[in-house]
Amino acid sequence: MQAKQKQKGVAAVEFAIVLPILLMIVFGIVDFGIGLYNKAVLTNAAREGARAGIVLRSPKYTAADVNAVVQQYAANYLITFGTTNTPVVDATVGIGGSFGQPLTVKVSWTYSGLWLGRLYSAFANPLVLSSTAVMNNE
Repeated sequence: MQAKQKQKGVAAVEFAIVLPILLMIVFGIVDFGIGLYNKAVLTNAAREGARAGIVLRSPKYTAADVNAVVQQYAANYLITFGTTNTPVVDATVGIGGSFGQPLTVKVSWTYSGLWLGRLYSAFANPLVLSSTAVMNNE
């Protein structure tokens, strides 16, 4: 009976030791998942901007119009956790081109995340997610 009395509280101590590691793993998985989601959103934003820029219409969209389409899409779907950094859009190659010319839309955005992106940025360059969409003008 004396051995059981010495074991009281051992589970609580073991739990207190393991809990921070477990929480780091869980939040790391969540943060990584949010980063992958945001990468998919940037890919879709680039695609939406390229699609808007190539559609047969008169007058053709300008680089500012394509930028607005991308910014609107990103503002609606990116998970930013309150950060104010906006995606950088480069839609100068092929904008307003004639039939068959490719239009390239490049989108990049600095990911800060919950804590994984901020931790990475503290030791290295900021974590920049980017995507490029190329479509032929109609």
